[in-house]
Order: sequence, then structure tokens, then C-alpha cells
Amino acid sequence: MLEHGGRLLRAARAYGIAPERWLDLSTGISPFAWPVPAIPASAWHRLPEDDDGLVAAAREYYGAPALLPAAGSQAAIQTLPRLRAPSRIGVIAPGYAEHAHAWRAAGHAVETLASETLFDQHERFDVIVLIHPNNPGGERFGRERLLGLHSALAKRGGWLVVDEAFMDATPEDSLCDATDRDGLIVLRSVGKFFGLAGARAGFVCAMPALLVSLRDLLGPWTIAGPSRHVLRVALEDRRWHAMQRERLAASSARLQATLDAAGFAPDAGCAFFQWKRDARAAALHDALARRGILTRLFETPASLRFGLPPDEAAFERLREGLSSALREVQA
Repeated sequence: MLEHGGRLLRAARAYGIAPERWLDLSTGISPFAWPVPAIPASAWHRLPEDDDGLVAAAREYYGAPALLPAAGSQAAIQTLPRLRAPSRIGVIAPGYAEHAHAWRAAGHAVETLASETLFDQHERFDVIVLIHPNNPGGERFGRERLLGLHSALAKRGGWLVVDEAFMDATPEDSLCDATDRDGLIVLRSVGKFFGLAGARAGFVCAMPALLVSLRDLLGPWTIAGPSRHVLRVALEDRRWHAMQRERLAASSARLQATLDAAGFAPDAGCAFFQWKRDARAAALHDALARRGILTRLFETPASLRFGLPPDEAAFERLREGLSSALREVQA
């Protein structure tokens, strides 16, 4: 399995620090979770049903003409490559490594390239996979530029796959509303914005014909009944959505300022995290971990990603820990 953030129990064992004593900044999951209400007993007792209102709520929330629930966007990432004959795939780098891994595992020829190269050399590929905003690089792309890239690919039967796992804080930049165009596929996740990663749920926005093929591969009951109940209510909670966007923007700006003040100014970020390239990344990751602060380490390029601290005490702990760790690494 590829490396991911959130391996808190493994870090606790490795560093001898109890899990409850950690400040876990290793994921891009919002620390401000949607408040889950009591779940009806019927959600546990009965098999999930497609007409329970979840799809309608999701279509309204994402503005998508058609979509398919899945067990997180990860399920779609692993399954989409099986819908094409061997193809030439260009995947944004650095980026979420599961995309390239899944296309390679399905027998496709995959290149991982910077976004500018993918745009400039799009004619070399049958499928281009972008993450918007990118994780961890933070790149953003204009709507017309993305639709132009899609049009160029679609003319020769190609696809543009856009992973919008971190888009909820800026929904005006989403392409979900344009997925009635053949060959445009947008992936969405509820784990990051709603802080409900444990629900293991996401959505694929695309043309109905592609969604039917994808559903045939995924099989029935892709999302458990309790998760479906929670998600429907969360997607309809518009007042909370607005509050969450304000809270994420303020927290991300404060995180950037905290890193700046420590002399560790981030290279990029979004509402959910800040990212810094640094040759000392591995040493800093270790130094912070010994202080009970878990970050996400990337080897290529050497870099650290910092998720959002949940409260005032956590920001102060990060400030003190980062200052101490930087002094140690520089000594």
C-alpha cells in the first residue's frame, strides 16, 4: 500500500507517545467535523436503498447533472482505469499518488508530470488526471482553461479526470456542473470538508453512460446505510456549509501566518493545508514527531504538508514545536 497521512497509531508505536497526546496534522481532513446526529436504527437494520434522497441531495450540493455514490473517491480512482483499453495517461505531479498507481495497475502507460507540461503536451495523452486544487502542490486552474483541455481530449475520445477532493471551500471553481460533457469526470469526497473521512463516501460526476459502467464494476451498496443517512442530512445543511467555509479560510490563513513567523514560509496551500518544500523535510518530520506533532512527509519533492490545527492550544503547540524542531535541525 502507498503511504498516506493519518497513520497516527503507527506513529504512536514508533515514537512511544500515546495516541491521545498527539497533534495530528498529517491529513487534509478538516478538524471541524459536521455534528453527526443520532442515526435511526433502520439505517443499521436494512440494506441501503438508492432512492433514499442521497443522490438528489448530492446533485443539488454539487450542481451535477448526474452522479454516482462510491465508497470514497478512492473507490472510483481504483475502478475508473478498468473502463478503458490500454491508454496513455498523464497524471499531475506532485500529487495524490493513488491516481498514477491505479492506472499503472490496470495496465496503462502512465507519466507523472508537472501541470504545465500536461497542458502544453496534452496531445501525447488519452487521459489526463488533475487534482484541483492540487494536493499537495496547491495549483489552481481557470475554468476555461480546464474546459479547453477537456475539449481537446474529448475530440479524440479522451478523458479529463479532475479530483476535486479539496474543492468544497471554493465551490464556485468546481466543474461538476459541466459533467454532462462526454469525457469529463469529476471526483468529489465528503471526508475533507465535512470531516467525515470515516464515512468512506464520495461521488463521481460524469455522463450517465459512464456512471452505469462504473456502477457495474463497483457493485451494489457502495455506501453503508448509516453513512448514507448522515451524508444526506450533511449535504442539505446549507447554514453549516457557509460557516465551515469561513472557518476553514480563517484557519488556513492563520496556519500560513504561523509557518511564516517560524521562518518556514509555505510554498503553497489551500483551505485545508499548507505545504512546504525543504531539503530538511525528513529531519523536521522526525523532530516534530518526537514532540508529538505528526505532519505528512513527502519524499519527492522533499516536503512537509501541515493540516489545520483544531484550536488555540493546538496553534500554540505547533508554534512552539516548530520553533524547537527548526533550531534542532539547524544546529
